[in-house]
Amino acid sequence: MEGKYTNERNVQMLIKILKENKIKKVIASPGTTNISFVASIQNDSFFEIYSCVDERSACYMACGLAVESGEPVVLTCTGATASRNYLSGLTEAYYRKIPILAVTCAQHFSRLGSYSPQCLDRTSQLKDIVNLSVQVPSVNSIDDERGCNLLLNKAVLELKRNGGGPVHINIETKIEGKKGINVEKLPDTKIIERIQYNDNVPNIIQDKVGIFVGAHFKWDEELTKQVDIFCEKYNGCVICDHTSNYHGKYRILGNILYNQDKYVSKFGNFNLIIHIGSVTGSYMNVPSNEIWRVNPDGEVRDAFCKIKKVFQMEEVDFFKKYNSLSKSVNISNYKNLSSEIESIRKISMEKDYPFSNIYVAKNIIERIPNNSTVHLGILNSLRSWNFFETTKSLYVYSNTGGFGIDGPMSTLIGASLSNPRKIYYGVVGDLAFFYDMNSLGNRNVKNNIRIVLINNGCGTEFHNYNHPAAQFGDEANSFIAANGHFGNKSELLVKNYVENLGFEYVSAKNKEEFLKNVDYFTEEKLHEKPLVFEIFTDSNDESEALRIIRNLCFSTDGYLIKKAKSLLSPDAKKVIKKLIGKE
Repeated sequence: MEGKYTNERNVQMLIKILKENKIKKVIASPGTTNISFVASIQNDSFFEIYSCVDERSACYMACGLAVESGEPVVLTCTGATASRNYLSGLTEAYYRKIPILAVTCAQHFSRLGSYSPQCLDRTSQLKDIVNLSVQVPSVNSIDDERGCNLLLNKAVLELKRNGGGPVHINIETKIEGKKGINVEKLPDTKIIERIQYNDNVPNIIQDKVGIFVGAHFKWDEELTKQVDIFCEKYNGCVICDHTSNYHGKYRILGNILYNQDKYVSKFGNFNLIIHIGSVTGSYMNVPSNEIWRVNPDGEVRDAFCKIKKVFQMEEVDFFKKYNSLSKSVNISNYKNLSSEIESIRKISMEKDYPFSNIYVAKNIIERIPNNSTVHLGILNSLRSWNFFETTKSLYVYSNTGGFGIDGPMSTLIGASLSNPRKIYYGVVGDLAFFYDMNSLGNRNVKNNIRIVLINNGCGTEFHNYNHPAAQFGDEANSFIAANGHFGNKSELLVKNYVENLGFEYVSAKNKEEFLKNVDYFTEEKLHEKPLVFEIFTDSNDESEALRIIRNLCFSTDGYLIKKAKSLLSPDAKKVIKKLIGKE
């Protein structure tokens, strides 16, 4: 019966990933929930399978086989108490770092805790049993498939990571018997590889390589130098937002290009992207064929659903390794892409935006002194600033890790304590301001803080023309957008509060009042007091400004993608993108 596999996609992926990683030794214990896995691999001559009725004995057998052969060994069992008998053997494997992969098969996860027979909870493990435990559900959508693939790759890679050790996969299966074993060939599935510092690195054969930088600490000179050399050798450029804090020669602040509603870049797609940094708040969907992540944590983090390789090493070491392998020089892609963005940016700067966060960002960013530090509130403020480039070297941060509104001013204040002679700027919306307003009463606040408060009286995000909540219109105000709290745009509430705390206060309700105060807000010398600049805007103007800046240019491909997003299912959208070559 060679070549007959289960029709369950998650189990198919597991088998394919095992084969691609050359993991062939399996010790199987009898049972029902693991039928689809066992029946599939016993039909494949690649696998070397042994039988053991007692799961406790099976696990110790796996320990002996793995140590003697020098290869990982897979265990598989059914539901009920079968997997409990692996505990003592897995403990042995944990302390000796023996690569045992325990594949326990389970009924549908919805049955947990419902007194369903032979359905035990395996979601928590003892600390010294396995290095990693993953719960792999059935596949019913593209998102399910991506998630399962990532979990399975993580699990298999963990067998050898940091010296290796046991790993647990709890995989949801159906109980269909022989009728479910009807697939002739395993479908393709993504295989992820982890490369560590002393490993041989794969060659870069792609001719357009991008570096995508998420939120990042300040760069030292050596890392900047090596990244710039890399861009020259591999026809690369650095796609980033302000929180990347990259100020090298090949910087592409890409938000204004990649967030156009009806335009697809002529030069902005890549054959390979190197992903560095942490969580980005830029929401840029940069087209690429493949992603390599570089980080000393070595974790498989697939933010763009295209990851193929993870390099567990320092960023500077990665770029040094690859710079030593190439002698070519080519920056044509950077020239083309930067020229394309500059043409869009020129259109942007000529637009007369309504009085909004975007208008404020456009007119304030070039006034901020060079080498200043800026803290941006998530979503509206961060997005607005990312649309506009600056010739200055600004260090920009945002709380994109947890991505909440609860601490932007506290973070700003903490940063300001490190250098009382330097001015620290913050930009926040009204909900974030009032959420964190107690921080302004901290006795450590000094005169080196300046805060822009964009007060539109609600969570304006939920009124933006492209947000799902906008479909509710004014009905969104009561509970979704939290309209009318905190004085309902009172002109005295913030003024009295911050002045009583020792702050200076200025405000603006229109462009004229803003321009009257902006130079004072951004002047380089320290003021006598910390300063709050409250700017009153309207949600309709905020939405209109966003619509304008996201519709600066048009292309046929971009229009088709926009139409597909509004009319088609997620699966159909993916097909359309592939047909026009934009995924």
